[in-house]
Amino acid sequence: MSENTLLDCRAIVKSFGDNHVLKGIDLCLHSGDVISIIGGNGAGKSTLMKIIMGIYKADSGSLSIGNKELKSMSPSVALANGVYLVPQEPMLFANMTVQENILLGLSGKKADNKQKLNELIADLGWNMDVDRKAMTLSIAEQQLVEILKGIMRESNILILDEPTSSLTFNEINSLFTVIEDLKRKGVGIVYITHRLNEVFEISTKVVIMRDGKITLEGKVTEFTNDMLIAALLPEEAKLEEEKEEVEKIVEAKGEGHPVLKIEHLSGNGFSDISFKVCSGEILGLAGVVGAGRTELAETIFGRDEVHKGQVLLEDKNITGLSTRKVIESGLNYVPEDRFKNGIFKISDIGMNISSASLRSMGKIFVDRHYERALYEEYKHSFKIKSSSLDEEIGTLSGGNQQKVVIAKALASIPKLLILDEPTRGIDAGAREDVYKIIYKLKAQGVAILLISSDMEEIVQLADRALTMYRGKLNGEYFGQEITPDNLMSSSFGVTKEAVS
Repeated sequence: MSENTLLDCRAIVKSFGDNHVLKGIDLCLHSGDVISIIGGNGAGKSTLMKIIMGIYKADSGSLSIGNKELKSMSPSVALANGVYLVPQEPMLFANMTVQENILLGLSGKKADNKQKLNELIADLGWNMDVDRKAMTLSIAEQQLVEILKGIMRESNILILDEPTSSLTFNEINSLFTVIEDLKRKGVGIVYITHRLNEVFEISTKVVIMRDGKITLEGKVTEFTNDMLIAALLPEEAKLEEEKEEVEKIVEAKGEGHPVLKIEHLSGNGFSDISFKVCSGEILGLAGVVGAGRTELAETIFGRDEVHKGQVLLEDKNITGLSTRKVIESGLNYVPEDRFKNGIFKISDIGMNISSASLRSMGKIFVDRHYERALYEEYKHSFKIKSSSLDEEIGTLSGGNQQKVVIAKALASIPKLLILDEPTRGIDAGAREDVYKIIYKLKAQGVAILLISSDMEEIVQLADRALTMYRGKLNGEYFGQEITPDNLMSSSFGVTKEAVS
């Protein structure tokens, strides 16, 4: 082991029941390294990071930090040895302020730490009110807080698990500037991402994981984007062919009928919104964090109060109905924050999939045969990696959890589905799977409202696209007009004309 070795993992093995997640992982991190780890759905990336952090215990293998092998790992041992994990799903104390969450457990004088935090936020240029309660933060703001916690601890080994999945373009650039500074200071960074452009922008090394093993590794300069894609997807992706096939099916059916009509709707964070979504149409809704997109979706779904206007589902007025009544009417919602609002974390997969559809299918009590039928259907069609319907959903990878959340929404047989950041924090392989699911829904005539901060995702999927800026619709694009430049410009308030 060389003098500048910060972390050395040898032959790490981990299983959850019959699910063999890690099958002998070797990983070495040196001072100033940024190792990007990418891999398919359920490859074991997050599990490996949780073992390094002491959250999970490896079944076998060794883990050394510096020149010291640590026989018994725990989060406190990891922190004491300069390891910090910025998790994929934020884990903040809801009733504490941003400042209290960040400074909790830090050594040193409180006043000095406060000053250091304020200087860090100012240097980054992030708009962060440190006196806000964590419960009031959006998922993107929560992620910023988790990143600040990691930087403030001046760790020698910093693990970033999908840190940019909800951040804006400017926030990502600020984070990359920080990463470059940490590299110069000799900090070692393990960076998990599904965005390949980020790998080439900040990494010194790249590691590809597949099915619990490292299948490819080396200096980032040794690879091209196409080489990484080929290594990630063992079979040639056929997404474009599938999209063309779906377009033929939709074209043969003719123009769809309006399923959802939003008429002059106003609520918390948005005002005077009007649009419609037709059967077999994917309507994209783009905008930066804070534009009001999620607030609009949650109001349509019945979670928030309607101030003015109305929501019509196939001409039935569902304005202000409870979420249960909205679901029964034929509208369902896949939320932005799956960990907080999309899953029952300590329940099994079967219960999670069936939970939204029992009443709409005429069932009041849990029917295990019904759950098993749903599980088998969606496990096969969505390629959900799990051992059984009894497996706790919290043990699944982020991509598999997202598939379960979508399956739960579809089990209620919706006429319209709202997808809020459907691929946030999931890898390239899982993203392809989710896109294929969306195309299948389109072919079946389901109307889809797709909310995404990823402009390329809107371009890839949407038939028509709207943009929101400061709570109002300010742009509408069709066909070839749906480009990243147009969507980005409108999202930042630079637009030709407002939508009436």
